[in-house]
Amino acid sequence: MRRFGIIGRPLGHSASVAYFTKKFADEGLNDHAYDRYELASVDELPELLQSKPDLCGLNVTIPYKQAVIPMLGRLSFEAQHIGAVNCIRRMPDGTLVGHNTDLVGLRAALDELLKGDEPEQALVLGTGGASQAVQYALAERGISYALVSRDAAKGNYTYDNLPCEAVGQSRLIVNATPVGTYPAVGEAPRIPYAYLTPRHYLLDLVYNPPLTCFLDYGRQRGAHILNGETMFRIQAEASWRIWNA
Repeated sequence: MRRFGIIGRPLGHSASVAYFTKKFADEGLNDHAYDRYELASVDELPELLQSKPDLCGLNVTIPYKQAVIPMLGRLSFEAQHIGAVNCIRRMPDGTLVGHNTDLVGLRAALDELLKGDEPEQALVLGTGGASQAVQYALAERGISYALVSRDAAKGNYTYDNLPCEAVGQSRLIVNATPVGTYPAVGEAPRIPYAYLTPRHYLLDLVYNPPLTCFLDYGRQRGAHILNGETMFRIQAEASWRIWNA
């Protein structure tokens, strides 16, 4: 059996099991399996690996994309420079190699959303592991950005002191937080949505539900919107290539 899975907490929203289970069925890979491993702490990872010697690869989601790094033997170039890991390959000798496939997913999502209309300024909501990849992807494109965080020490703004002008002038806004994820579908990041315009682009890394309140508020103001489905699909396929390299 070749076993794969996802670690994080909570995992009820994740579509990874359904995605890979269908992929394995479609490709006739009857000796492959993909499961959720909801860990109360990242420190439980060694025990998980010891209990499942046939576990070949893992995806990593909130809140462990950064916390898992000290437990890995090596990092890919992208993971090292981004400072976050969402894909782990377990080598035959047991070495754990961390990768970041969020980046390739973000590149595709930004291409799909912006269609060549590159804004000069962006707002990134959140400062966790997903935000690290967003910041890297924006820097690649030469898009300057400001960070909005609950913690004043981590961002340029907090949600309580975010100027309306910053929203109006930042034509790209990326929600890199889990706010609005199922089952809390009625929630949205606290920003002044009244300052959005039809020239704005909103990217939500959340894909469950497909239309979050964040995106819906943007849609109501005429903004271009895209959810996290493209990013999810592209990063999943990138993970699969890494596990089979």
